[in-house]
Amino acid sequence: MKLVSLFSGAGGLDLGFEQAGFKVVWANEHDKSIWDTYRKNFPHTELETRSIAEVDASDVPDCDGIIGGPPCQSWSEAGELRGIQDRRGQLFFEYIRLLTELQPKFFLAENVSGILFSRHSAAVDEILRSFTQLGYNVSFGLLNANFYGVPQDRERVIIVGYQTGYGKFFNPPIPNETGPTLKDAIWDLRLSAEAADTPTPSSGKSRIANHEYMTGGFSSIFMSRNRVRGWNQPSFTIQAGARHAPLHPQAPSMVPVKKDVRIFAPGSEHLYRRLTVRECARIQTFPDSHEFVYGNVANGYKMVGNAVPVELARRIARVIANDLGRARRVHKSEPGSIRRFGELSED
Repeated sequence: MKLVSLFSGAGGLDLGFEQAGFKVVWANEHDKSIWDTYRKNFPHTELETRSIAEVDASDVPDCDGIIGGPPCQSWSEAGELRGIQDRRGQLFFEYIRLLTELQPKFFLAENVSGILFSRHSAAVDEILRSFTQLGYNVSFGLLNANFYGVPQDRERVIIVGYQTGYGKFFNPPIPNETGPTLKDAIWDLRLSAEAADTPTPSSGKSRIANHEYMTGGFSSIFMSRNRVRGWNQPSFTIQAGARHAPLHPQAPSMVPVKKDVRIFAPGSEHLYRRLTVRECARIQTFPDSHEFVYGNVANGYKMVGNAVPVELARRIARVIANDLGRARRVHKSEPGSIRRFGELSED
């Protein structure tokens, strides 16, 4: 099935869907610092670089599905939580505009867990109702990527809509009881990391591209919590900010000295370093063949941290492919309904 990708970023969602047998034929990404990375890894896909607000539906090819995660900063716990009042939050309605015109079989939207906070409930209800009025049965809920083959604790909201004519709702894949760990993901990289001065090009000095880490100090906010997970644990969430990258599991847990203040374990200070861009990419389940192109290492962390984990996307895509790959409409599409994951339905 053919896909259109919106807010494509470095292509984590796109790659997961392609691994499940879909083909991304057209993508939209307005951040110029990402264009070279996307083109390098998806040479077969047409990349539209204008803002989505400037894109007319007639510019977009016919497709079976639309996928994408509208910018999450407006909804994030780490941000100001302005939600739909923020210009970036309003980009959700540009997503809906193109969905209205293109009317694909299905859509998928991804966002941070903060979108479910009570302060955003009215705006989120409006968005979900908009999807149903377009003729989609909408399923949504919170998934932790660690239970879907991803070696990090990463909770994200997934919204999937199927045209009501198919008579189906999306159900997420069955989660694993336990997830992979840092040792599963990055043990073989532990001896080959290189320090990077900022700004610096991704020079490929390491045998694995992007295997470099940001140097420099750590903020008081960073030092207020333990930032080290052990080898036999999943990683903390990979964030888009380089200075907030988790620390490598070779180091012991940070030591509390008073409320909201921690220090590196005395005598082991040399073991504390940020994860490299490639280690973060591994934790996001990107293959090593997926290269990130940047002139400043901070942009590498940003691209990786903003991505949807590839394996999570692949598992979701397999469900959608099974649901709709050979499906026929059983009736004319009409306004749909909404349900959260785990709720009973009659489909």
